[in-house]
Amino acid sequence: MTQQGVRWTADQVLAMAPDAPSRKAGSKLGVAGPWSEAGSSGEGTVWGLCKGSGSKPYQTVVDIADVTGAAGPAYKCSCPSRKFPCKHALGLLLLWAAADGSVPDEQPPAWAAEWLEGRRKRADTKRSSGEVPGSSPADPEAARRRAERRAERVTAGAAELEQRLSDLVRGGIASAEQTGYGLWEETAARMVDAQAPGLAARVRELGAIPSSGPGWPVRMLEECALLHLLDQGWLHREHLPDDLAATVRSRIGLPTSAAGPPVRDHWLVLAQYDTADSRLTTRRIWLHGARSGRTALLLSYGAAGRAPALALPVGLALDAELTAYPGGGQLRTDLGEQFSTPAPTAARPPGIRTAEAAARYGEMLRDDPWLDSWPVTLGEVIPTPDATPDTHGWQLADAGGDVALPITASAASRPGLWRLMALSGGAPVTVFGECGHQGFTPLTAWPRGQGEAVALC
Repeated sequence: MTQQGVRWTADQVLAMAPDAPSRKAGSKLGVAGPWSEAGSSGEGTVWGLCKGSGSKPYQTVVDIADVTGAAGPAYKCSCPSRKFPCKHALGLLLLWAAADGSVPDEQPPAWAAEWLEGRRKRADTKRSSGEVPGSSPADPEAARRRAERRAERVTAGAAELEQRLSDLVRGGIASAEQTGYGLWEETAARMVDAQAPGLAARVRELGAIPSSGPGWPVRMLEECALLHLLDQGWLHREHLPDDLAATVRSRIGLPTSAAGPPVRDHWLVLAQYDTADSRLTTRRIWLHGARSGRTALLLSYGAAGRAPALALPVGLALDAELTAYPGGGQLRTDLGEQFSTPAPTAARPPGIRTAEAAARYGEMLRDDPWLDSWPVTLGEVIPTPDATPDTHGWQLADAGGDVALPITASAASRPGLWRLMALSGGAPVTVFGECGHQGFTPLTAWPRGQGEAVALC
């Protein structure tokens, strides 16, 4: 929880909130007034009693060390909330982060110690038995047959999609404007039935392009070409190099497992953000290895309306092992054994110039033609208005050169852009984000010289 006397910041605590209402409610509880018997231990635990509407206060305890193996903290609260963390856990961590003496170091009370002891016993049992969380005995032959049946269904779906694309091109791209979205949604549903969720997602994106603004036929043709390329990659996968075949399987939506030797490093948390649809919330956490210089991606999922369990706020670092997934240019990893509690750090990744960032994205497209963006850290850039005629966007310009990267329209419409400009104040800053064909999406920034990381998403 604290290493060398360093505690989390309020921004790092609030980054774990499942939604905006929880952040607001938790902030109101981040003061000493509603709390009693609050305390913390050097083993990575915070606890306290929070006054609620009932006669009994809510018992809240947070295990930041989380001995079970998950990177984010574990929470326990007697309140009826179904959000994790609840507002009481957020308020308790904010009170602890303030370091004003309201959360002294002491031994946990019996109710907190009992929960913590149970967690540690379960973790010890798993380690001694060699149990891997989420694993279960499997019949290799049955698994092989299931994989073959699914491959057959995907192949049938890919062939059907190829026919749909051929009909579209034969009838003319302009015809897509008259057919409407319903036909694309029906095609996407067919891809879901074929157990190819990656194809289904791309078909839905394709259906949203007609009448989406000037130049939509060009965008439509480009996306059709990428979808055709993915189809052909699957239908001829046996002729592809291993890495590219693994990339095709991943883009189709087939499940894969992390493979290869684990890499231990001190991993700096560069960014954390969520995307959601009607069924699933996906959390992306970008990491940078201080020794290896590698960039890695952790994915975590939660049911619709619930935040994923894994939480690593920006500005933390953890000593841990990561295992990579197969595939050309694949950055996704699985989190393995952790050797210390995530703790704040002043470290930052080295930055590159904007021209090199664009070149890196271009290079990675050779390994993964369907890659939308690539993570890079820009050094010494200044947010400025885009001087291109008839545009009202923003860009990140090299402080010592005349090259700039446009900021994506989606990022330019978010409050994070104004936070970035306030941090810069016209001076160069270091910015981590995703560089792609639509521009650069800033996710985290550091001021020139010394200063903490500022999350922009």
